Amino acid sequence: MVKSGNDKVISLAPEFVCPQEGHEKQDCAINASLRWLERQGGQFAALGATILGDDLYCHESFCRALLAKGLEFILVCKPDSHKTLYEWVDDLERNGVVKTGVRKRWTGKRNEIDSYRYVGTVPLRDTDDALFVNWCEITTRTEEGKILYRNAFATSLAIDDVNVAAVVASGRARWKIENENNNTLKTKGYHFEHNFGHGQQFLSSLLATLILLAYLLHTLLDLMDDKFCLLRQKLPSRRRLFDDMKALTTYLCFDSWEHLLDFMLEGWSYTPESRSVRRIPKPGIG
Repeated sequence: MVKSGNDKVISLAPEFVCPQEGHEKQDCAINASLRWLERQGGQFAALGATILGDDLYCHESFCRALLAKGLEFILVCKPDSHKTLYEWVDDLERNGVVKTGVRKRWTGKRNEIDSYRYVGTVPLRDTDDALFVNWCEITTRTEEGKILYRNAFATSLAIDDVNVAAVVASGRARWKIENENNNTLKTKGYHFEHNFGHGQQFLSSLLATLILLAYLLHTLLDLMDDKFCLLRQKLPSRRRLFDDMKALTTYLCFDSWEHLLDFMLEGWSYTPESRSVRRIPKPGIG
């Protein structure tokens, strides 16, 4: 689960792409997503969640499956794979129906200009019974006119002048899955990519699930545990934090998670100047 403006990514129970019993065809991401949708879609619809995805998922059968579960969607929509939709957009633009908007942002280093285009009720495919969606596009330029970013989305959400920027920002938040989630799992001490290929049936899936559970727990601690957050601020990386915890719990026995955090935080406040008046509490010897 991701949200625009929030750097936390909450891992959900995965649905693995793997051969399915009783099926001759090779499994694929769409089929796995449909299984996930059948298993978990209802509970997230109740939360008002919106499904994000790349162009692979922006086709009618999957969009209808989302709507049938009561879920909204914002999906990347590329011209090459949605020729009919873009023909409609071009025709509507020639007739002055496509609306536009421009907003300037200061990034902290420079001004960037976001140009929006959007229109409602365009078909996803060239059939009489096609699903109609709303479409929006963003192009980000420097003040000199250099294009920095361009993307477009098909969505079930209504779009207007007030919310077009928020819809686009939500669609772009999908990249947090790669940047804040997958990159962290691969490079910050979780060794996520190293578990694949183990076992003959389910071992690699089991190891991947355990890693996701660990990351979920750490994310919840980031959100809810003040002492854990303070340690994260003091230590330069997740890897360093995990290494310190591993070393401490190898040789010392702590009464609780709280005891371990207190011990580590106390160690940070233990300076040469305070040695004569302050001692770190000693945990039991394991």
